[in-house]
Amino acid sequence: MLSSSSRTPLLTLWTTSWCSTCRVVAPLIQNLVESGVGEAEGGVGYCTVEYDAPDVMAAGLGLTYMINSIPTLLSFDAGEAQVQTKISDGRKLADPKFLEEWIREEAKRHGNRGGGGPSGGSNLLGNLFGRS
Repeated sequence: MLSSSSRTPLLTLWTTSWCSTCRVVAPLIQNLVESGVGEAEGGVGYCTVEYDAPDVMAAGLGLTYMINSIPTLLSFDAGEAQVQTKISDGRKLADPKFLEEWIREEAKRHGNRGGGGPSGGSNLLGNLFGRS
């Protein structure tokens, strides 16, 4: 999913083991994606990233992708973090209508590299999940 040639955006929800908001938001986002939100626009992938996991912390991924709040929803398009559209406002993350629209907008990217953050994201996060 994180390959620079991928035409399907990957939504990542950055969580921690102690975050109560994350336990509410994660299933909400997963249900929206699994129910087909964004499919008409091209579809998205979805995964959670445990921010405080030893391998994530050791790789410095939180700093790389400017994760300064938990939970944070960050999309990757063609291997590039879309930091300009990341969401870390808990109220927005708990709002199904807001999330539906956000997912649809991210799905429209289709690997068009709509800008984004640090390059090389596909290597760092891809290696974490055993993909490149």
